[in-house]
Amino acid sequence: MHKLKLMSGNKAVAEGVKLSEVNVVSAYPITPQTSIVEYLSESIANSELNAEFVQAESEFGAMSACIGASSVGARVFTATCSQGLALMHELNYVAAGLRLPIVMAVTNRQLSQPLGMWCDHSDAMGERDSGWLQIYVESCQEALDTVIQAFKIAESKEVLLPVMVCLDGFILSHTSEAVEVPDRETVREFLPPYKPDADYNTLMDINKPAAAGGGCPPAYTMEFDYKKFEAQEKAKEVIRKVDEEFAEKFGRQYGLVEAYRCDDAEIILAAMGTMVSTAREVADRVRRERGWRVGIIKIRSYRPFPREDVLNVASESKVLAVMSRAISYGIGAPVYSDVAAALCNTPQKPTLLNFITGMGGRDVTPKDIMTVFEKAKKTADTGKVETEIDWIGLNKTLVGG
Repeated sequence: MHKLKLMSGNKAVAEGVKLSEVNVVSAYPITPQTSIVEYLSESIANSELNAEFVQAESEFGAMSACIGASSVGARVFTATCSQGLALMHELNYVAAGLRLPIVMAVTNRQLSQPLGMWCDHSDAMGERDSGWLQIYVESCQEALDTVIQAFKIAESKEVLLPVMVCLDGFILSHTSEAVEVPDRETVREFLPPYKPDADYNTLMDINKPAAAGGGCPPAYTMEFDYKKFEAQEKAKEVIRKVDEEFAEKFGRQYGLVEAYRCDDAEIILAAMGTMVSTAREVADRVRRERGWRVGIIKIRSYRPFPREDVLNVASESKVLAVMSRAISYGIGAPVYSDVAAALCNTPQKPTLLNFITGMGGRDVTPKDIMTVFEKAKKTADTGKVETEIDWIGLNKTLVGG
């Protein structure tokens, strides 16, 4: 029996981990992630979850413990963000290189400097080339559901890569919503206990001593990279398949991307995370009050990047405006660069607009999104791009503009 409960995004993540029946949890506290592992440590202490909890001395130690546990065949979870995720950076590459199906929740938070604890996507964007899959969620319900899906995706023989489930820090991690919590038996039918396949998983065994993660000469390194790239490409179909299976059992489906009112749209706004909810409301108002044909693309899977899906939705539009909570200094937004790469060989492609917003936890308001639509409409009418990189909500007095 499924139960409807009021819970925060962090609590929803913890519930998803419990329902996934993990064997090992290791983490180090950092705001705004801390309550995820507090919930889990309490569940383990109360025998609600039969798992080992490893309190590490740092995020580097936490990921080390996760790598060790996953290497012997355990289903493993951790959580972090911001500076904590940065401290894991070296080992994130190791986890992906060893093809370990670890799942990590990232409550997206800005990186220093300046020091702040609020939301943007710069922390996870810094790990986008590590080999981890990245899935961005919009709601507490999606957070719970995606954690369960993430284990099935990561453990697939076609993938065997770690997965980040990214949720906007404070905006979602500490916001409470009504969440349908499935019963454990139904989840177990969808996600059985993890049983590594000896033909696909290289597991450490004290009875069969072996070395892992050693040095690799140039004669083999490129092939390792190719196999990880190949696994990311295969992950697209696995994500679709797992999502379809989830929908059949639980009635909720998300996809790699979600298109909203895009069938006839001449202007489409692409975004990730919680700002999508606001964007949908504004799009409805723009259509109703101004008659502009606008739509929204929610990019849920960032790694692997859903090139084909974005192309299928956006190729017939006039303008595709990309809104990002992250900056890649010297070029613009990482998401914009990926969208541009996805569309580069399309004969008839929309004009792309690059918008930076919501950095350091700044609110992304309906007014901000309306501004994006107005700028996009002007470009659609004139065919001209006035600003190469547009910062929405920037206080120009503070920066001398």
